[in-house]
Amino acid sequence: MNAQSRHALPLFCLLAISVSAADWPQWRGPARDGIVTGFQAPVVWKSDALTKKWSIKVGEGHASPVVAGDRVFVFSREGEQETMRCLALTDGKELWKESHEVPYSPSFAARKHGKGPKATPTVAGGRVFGLGIAGHVSAWDAATGRVLWREDFTNEFKPTSPEFGAAASPIVEGETMIVHVGGKDGGALQAFDVATGAVRWKWNGDGPGYSSPVIATFGGVRQLITQTQKRCVGLSPADGKLLWEIPFTTPYEQNSVTPVVMGDLVIFGGVGKPTFAVKVNGNSATTAWEAREITMYMSTPVLAGARLYGMSDKSRGSLFAVDASSGRLLWKSEGRLGENASVTRIGDRLLVLSTTGEMTIQEPDGETLRELAKYKVAETPVWASPALVGTRILIKDLDTLTAWSTGS
Repeated sequence: MNAQSRHALPLFCLLAISVSAADWPQWRGPARDGIVTGFQAPVVWKSDALTKKWSIKVGEGHASPVVAGDRVFVFSREGEQETMRCLALTDGKELWKESHEVPYSPSFAARKHGKGPKATPTVAGGRVFGLGIAGHVSAWDAATGRVLWREDFTNEFKPTSPEFGAAASPIVEGETMIVHVGGKDGGALQAFDVATGAVRWKWNGDGPGYSSPVIATFGGVRQLITQTQKRCVGLSPADGKLLWEIPFTTPYEQNSVTPVVMGDLVIFGGVGKPTFAVKVNGNSATTAWEAREITMYMSTPVLAGARLYGMSDKSRGSLFAVDASSGRLLWKSEGRLGENASVTRIGDRLLVLSTTGEMTIQEPDGETLRELAKYKVAETPVWASPALVGTRILIKDLDTLTAWSTGS
């Protein structure tokens, strides 16, 4: 690492961009759970409820856009460079851009997904944090785009990213940013000082998966929970101590579903594997239920009360509803929705954005879902999740970021 990049910016620069509860500052929104706050949904989702406000080419990748205040941050690839770009939320005007060379050759199985990046950045404390597809970790000043610090792990882990490319979105806890670095059969969950990039702690018990971590408190014990290459784990975010672990391996070691927390339960899923929940009690976790009818590829489900809604990879993509307290399957649609979909909750309704570029609004109707509206929001495949703030719905497709509006 370049020692110069570790120097912190003056405080007035770092405070120029602040994050509020109405923002969309990280993977899956303010609370990292796919539940929307601070969005002005139309009273009626009719055919003319959405208006395209702006659309710009930003480069390839599956990283989702994030929003802090009146700024949008999007992480993408242009040629052999990874680029962090800051745009004005109102009109898409580019405010700053920083790029650096990241040569990358995806494995044969991952070629259709391109060269990334795949991990969604995180905005916190006036800084933007990102994990590149080849495993580089970067921190930018959110106001100016200046690189505060950057680290790669070529001297520590070989390879420095898993087989399908790094995809775990960073999470910030207090004065640390935590992310899983390294590659197949060798890596570490590491906590970095947000200001300097200095390593606060590391847990090297497994290589990285493709899941993004969440943080929750169980019985007074704060825990970071994620899927690694071969396990589901709970660690102390303060010092990296392993609290509990459960073996969990999917075909081709594709653990990629973000854990969902409900009370003292944590729900996990994966391709070709039953969805299941564990009950966490301090430093232990025991299986609470298993839903064999539901398997999930990359799509992370969302809670609405005690119901879990999501997209199963069965039947070429089918929506489902499960009783989250017992695992009982309540309902499953016919299928053919697409390879993947992001599922987001707006009040008592669901926004489902498929890889086909179609976005539907679904309303619970008894134990089923009723489609209220359907919109074509992209002409190329959409693997990134949307960001919803104010009247804006931001959608990143193959290489374009588009802002749709529910207002004037």
